[in-house]
Amino acid sequence: MKIPVYIVTGFLGSGKTTVLKKMLRSLKEQGKRPALIMNELGSENVEKEMFEDEAMIELLNGCICCTIQEDMRNELQLFLSQTTNVDVIIIEGTGIANPAEIVEALTHPELIDLVKIVSIIGMVDASRYLEYQSLFQSSKEIRTMLKQQIESSALLIMNKMDLIDQKKEKKVRAKIEEIKRREVPIVYSTYGDVSEETLLETRFLTDVISTEKSTHHHHHDHHHHTFQAIKIEGINSFTQKDFEKWLKSHGPTLLRAKGYITFLGEDKVNSFQYAANRLEIESIDIPKQTCIILIGTNLNKDVLDQSLSEFVQQNI
Repeated sequence: MKIPVYIVTGFLGSGKTTVLKKMLRSLKEQGKRPALIMNELGSENVEKEMFEDEAMIELLNGCICCTIQEDMRNELQLFLSQTTNVDVIIIEGTGIANPAEIVEALTHPELIDLVKIVSIIGMVDASRYLEYQSLFQSSKEIRTMLKQQIESSALLIMNKMDLIDQKKEKKVRAKIEEIKRREVPIVYSTYGDVSEETLLETRFLTDVISTEKSTHHHHHDHHHHTFQAIKIEGINSFTQKDFEKWLKSHGPTLLRAKGYITFLGEDKVNSFQYAANRLEIESIDIPKQTCIILIGTNLNKDVLDQSLSEFVQQNI
């Protein structure tokens, strides 16, 4: 059974730790056994003492989204192989982490069958957001990072509302509405005071579609979920040209694709990466089970399942 994963993101000082503690308390009250993955850029986790009674993986000296992404995969695989006492995982990225890259790590073919992302919670410091957006008071790197965090979040919490007036609140709301995905809700809070139900709601769907030549598995579509990661198994009926054409047919709803595939008429296994309408293929020598992992927004699983089945039938 896959372990649910919550990702908590937000810039420095946005209130991530407060929300994290509330989520842990709520999960324990429900009888769950949570574990934490805490990421720090430096060599020491200064907040460790706040969570000394929790099951924890510490990732130091780097950011999950770049330098230590592979470390997280390895640490998490090892952790899950050694414990049966965890029901839920919460990941707190560094203040500069891009949640999309954390999703990238968790949907790796070696991890996707072990965990399922259920929500990405983005914290926004309402009192300093306009300052961070200013060309004169901020940097391009900070503005880009904040944009990535807001775009990737499935729930946005605009925190520290007690520190701004109505005029400033209106400006902050307008800025965030321009960036966030239409379906993503915004919750307004002071001191991270957000209901447990809101924090723990499932907002990211992870599914598996198994499409063999002789079978057609039907799946209901979940229109209320914004983000999805879908793993497809049992496909080896594509030529490289047709595979790229099929990926592009999903348009902007497909953000990323990756995995291992054997093309029609070949025996070798290829690793592939797909983003921004570009497909990159690399032949690998290590034996791997073929699979396709699709990451996107509001992917229609019924249409996806049907298109795969029709393609398979055409190539029998």
